[in-house]
Amino acid sequence: MLDPALLRQQPADLAERLRTSRGFELDVSALESLEADRKRIQVRTQELQSLRNSRSKAIGQAKAKGEDVSAIMAEVAAFADELKASEVALDGLREQIDAIAMVIPNLPSEDVPAGANEDDNVEQARWGTPRQFDFKVLDHVELGARNGWLDAETAAKLSGSRFTVLRGPVARLHRALAQFMLDLHTGEHGYEETNVPLLVNPESLRGTGQLPKFEDDLFKTAVGESPRYLIPTSEVPLTNIVRDEIIDAERLPLRMTAHSMCFRAEAGSGGRDVRGMIRQHQFEKVELVTACRAEESDAEHQRMTRCAEVVLEKLGLPYRKVLLCTGDMGFSAVKTYDLEVWLPSQDTYREISSCSNTGDFQARRMQARWRNPATGKPELLHTLNGSGVAVGRAMIAVMENYQNADGSITVPEALQPYMGGLQTIA
Repeated sequence: MLDPALLRQQPADLAERLRTSRGFELDVSALESLEADRKRIQVRTQELQSLRNSRSKAIGQAKAKGEDVSAIMAEVAAFADELKASEVALDGLREQIDAIAMVIPNLPSEDVPAGANEDDNVEQARWGTPRQFDFKVLDHVELGARNGWLDAETAAKLSGSRFTVLRGPVARLHRALAQFMLDLHTGEHGYEETNVPLLVNPESLRGTGQLPKFEDDLFKTAVGESPRYLIPTSEVPLTNIVRDEIIDAERLPLRMTAHSMCFRAEAGSGGRDVRGMIRQHQFEKVELVTACRAEESDAEHQRMTRCAEVVLEKLGLPYRKVLLCTGDMGFSAVKTYDLEVWLPSQDTYREISSCSNTGDFQARRMQARWRNPATGKPELLHTLNGSGVAVGRAMIAVMENYQNADGSITVPEALQPYMGGLQTIA
């Protein structure tokens, strides 16, 4: 959530910034009308509350003197109904203003390139050289069809489209990748391993920005009258650990990682995204989340992105780093780097990690703060999140980049200890 002062004091300027950077249309006239009504009713509510307090005090003083208080009590009763109605109206106006604020995206950092979509993203760097094959390259679906290692047909029988059953050494490869990433991030990179719930309440999703705007992308369930949502990413429960908390300065930066299932109901795009495991309703990620001071967040963003890059480098997977433009960033982000891994079957780079700095946007929604020892006062945290990395897409990249002419797959050296020393999947 943006600073409410921007909505109250600079709605026209804010609307222009949102229009040019995000393509978001803010209804300034509706907002200004609500704000004018709020100010008017708030002033009247405060007047009535002050009058109630003063007259209540007068009643007490008159009683102490043995005087007749019936006239004063009648006066209090006369404006009690107006006060109650005014308080209800004020709450209603605040809810309407909050509802507008909750669907406004974050403002991009000044160094984020302007643009409408992924075509306007800016490549920052490349690592590794794509392998040149002297045989026909197979995609992960064809490689996984061997011995039924990757089985979408059975998954469709069980759950429908966009699900996959993994078997044998490919299932083990998938598990090995997740374990490798966790060990790397907890060992070398200093993140605390955290096991989080896969079902969260609406407050958690509002805190990180998925609700109310993206409810259609979520799987929802309910037990009795309590709605719960399957997490789209462990960013949601990890980040909400600091919701409604004031963190001691000594604990910052707070770095957490989790391996979890993720669930997304999004339809996604067609064509190449439909085939195989590129875009699934259920997938796994090793997520990185940091909560820190405002002055640390830029450096933490670079650090987090680097941690994800190291995963790909240790696996020997060529990738490129891309700075997203204003029109391609996520709802909560101030700035985002994507890492795109090379997929030989598509002869292109595809996203495998997205690392975002959200500034104080999520923290304001969550009331996540830290206590500044210099002032003794609480201040909003900055929160960051990134894939470190998507397990299924890493598996796809390993299968395709390490394939052999006979359809076997060489196991990257970094993963062999997690595969019982197995060097080839055949």
